[in-house]
Amino acid sequence: MKVAVLFSGGKDSSICISLALDKGWKIEALIAVKPRSNEAYLWHYPTVEWTILSSEALGIPLIMLKTDKIGPEQEAKELEKAFKRINIDALLMGGVGLQKTQIREVKKVADRFGIKVIIPYENLTSEELLKKEIESGLDFVITNVATDGLGPDWLGRKIDLKAFEELKSLSKKYGFDILGEGGHYDSLVLDAPFFKKKIEFLQTEKIWDNKTSSGYLEVKNASLVAK
Repeated sequence: MKVAVLFSGGKDSSICISLALDKGWKIEALIAVKPRSNEAYLWHYPTVEWTILSSEALGIPLIMLKTDKIGPEQEAKELEKAFKRINIDALLMGGVGLQKTQIREVKKVADRFGIKVIIPYENLTSEELLKKEIESGLDFVITNVATDGLGPDWLGRKIDLKAFEELKSLSKKYGFDILGEGGHYDSLVLDAPFFKKKIEFLQTEKIWDNKTSSGYLEVKNASLVAK
């Protein structure tokens, strides 16, 4: 089966790549969407531009779409540009299926091209998938937070089993999804067992808004290094 992965560079889309490789599916492309600001409804804002390094580390072509559209339907429509360029049977999306608006709008566009949308891990809970991602060897850090309970100290922090236990406790206390679905936090994978090289941050800055208690990690420079 020929597939593409809707790819932010984060943990949930990266674990989809692992599954596709294990199943022997042909990954024709990674599709990334970079919005103009963090006001976007469907797409991650911080660090998406660095998926160009992820693509090189994976050896899989990247289709990077940039959009200034705001609104679920308009944002999803941007995917038409990618679907016109590739011939695929299915599009893989990460997470456990909590992002209902995103899934609905993406499916509308995919249906017009005869493309099936697959959420490979929708049978798992958020807690189960996050633990699977950590234990599968994904090396990832938090790049954006937008929920009570997660402060600027979480920006750039690696999520390992120790951080998992902290997130588990905080998610119960503050009521956010432990996997980050719904925009509670985003991530970027720096290394994985299926990466040929790893991503290294060379210069970063934490952008924090005290009024909204939210912020993101601005990566000003990064490169690929040998593993």
